[in-house]
Amino acid sequence: MAESAPADSGTAPRPSAPADDGMLRIRGGLGGLTFQFEELLAGAAALDGLVRQLASLEVEVDAVRRELFPYQADSYTSGSNAIIAAGEGSRALGRVREELERLCRDVRASHREYEFTEARNSLLLRIGRFGPGYGPLWGLFGLPALTARDVLEDEVALATGRLALLLGLPAGSARELGTSGGPPGVRELVRGLGAETGLAGLLPGPVRITGAETRQEQVDVSPAGLLFRAGAVGGASGEIEVLRLDGGSRPAWLVVIPGTQLDGAPAGTNPFDAGGIVEGLGYGSAETTAAIRQALRAAGAEAGQPLAAVGYSQGGIHAMNLGQDKAFLAEFDLKFVLTAGSPVGGITPEPGISSLHLEHEQDWVPGADGLAGPDTRDRVTVTLTNALDVPALADFGLGPGHRLGNYAAGAEAVAGSKDLSLRTSVAALAAVVGSGGPATVTRFSLRREALPPQPGNRRVDPPGPRPDGKPDRNLGGKPGGRLAGKHAGIGPRNAGV
Repeated sequence: MAESAPADSGTAPRPSAPADDGMLRIRGGLGGLTFQFEELLAGAAALDGLVRQLASLEVEVDAVRRELFPYQADSYTSGSNAIIAAGEGSRALGRVREELERLCRDVRASHREYEFTEARNSLLLRIGRFGPGYGPLWGLFGLPALTARDVLEDEVALATGRLALLLGLPAGSARELGTSGGPPGVRELVRGLGAETGLAGLLPGPVRITGAETRQEQVDVSPAGLLFRAGAVGGASGEIEVLRLDGGSRPAWLVVIPGTQLDGAPAGTNPFDAGGIVEGLGYGSAETTAAIRQALRAAGAEAGQPLAAVGYSQGGIHAMNLGQDKAFLAEFDLKFVLTAGSPVGGITPEPGISSLHLEHEQDWVPGADGLAGPDTRDRVTVTLTNALDVPALADFGLGPGHRLGNYAAGAEAVAGSKDLSLRTSVAALAAVVGSGGPATVTRFSLRREALPPQPGNRRVDPPGPRPDGKPDRNLGGKPGGRLAGKHAGIGPRNAGV
């Protein structure tokens, strides 16, 4: 958080929003506060090392001075001068050491003061959001207006505590429900949806590949091009793309995952329907990740070859979950994740995986998990602030902020930005996918197998061959085939998360 009044200006520092880069508000990366704090501590540690070296030299020089004492009588003038020079050298080293010690203390004090200021500013922000009685503070400190994303994120973060109050539970109950991966109880509440009568269809089931098509084409691997590609993949029910890119010294791979799809496939069989949200937020995308592993193997990906993942909305949840799945990472070398409009603040990838997340200040979906994206060296979150046209009510969907075209325009601005964090993040993506060109594109059709029938829930038969050996009518006349018949040419509705 920036300060509106600099140090030593005679006025108290006040929190203000970080400077925007055009319509981009940037958090994290090499320009983020966390990295700067890390650099301060690294600098202090380096100074500590120099201090120890100087102290050791100081001791050695003083030892040389003492060893010269017996020889002073052999040549009094030169012997005395040598002893004096050694003593002066030791004292000079001591003065430099003391100055470096002071500098090291100042650097650590600066780090502590910055951390205290950031904690205080965050507290003021939270007071302004959560306490209606503190409304005037918002304008007093010149803070930016609350957005749809801020409001939803805060309401989700408070939901479990309010539920505990409503049920008359002890004050500590909400905390006991929480996990280290998110706000108290949010993921538990998501998993609990499947236990409700009539909602067992939201529980994760095995996801398998039912078809594949491979072709050669020219691909645009810019951030905007990749997001448009995610939109195109979302035009068919339950499909992902795996791209082999041969522009570098060795093959690189790209996985493209679409957003939520609420029609275009038999109910309960599309892994990217509402049940996919439950699996992504509550179960770490375990079943979808297993299917993606199988798809990468089928496409020919090998260990050690770099991989990037791209996801829009719900697809971003699954893409980020790849980065924390140890079995997946043991087999594939995931280097970068790009998401747009995705609630991924509570997903922490393994070290060494870079990620870039696009949000819009008027898109509530990225705040649906109640957590803001962390500010770390390898993780950059970009909030778009551009004005949006309000569509007709019939086309409103999840709001104009969540539209993929809006995020693609933001991605173009990201690619052209001179901000240090963004330039580094875009370069990290390019290091994996290269500059584009010819690629081998394999589009896989995925289907979720239905769980056994439960009381109060209608059974949904999985796609594929029927028990009598006849082909399923929804899969184009042959087992494992692509959609045909009444579903041919009907694209799903990309509903968001």
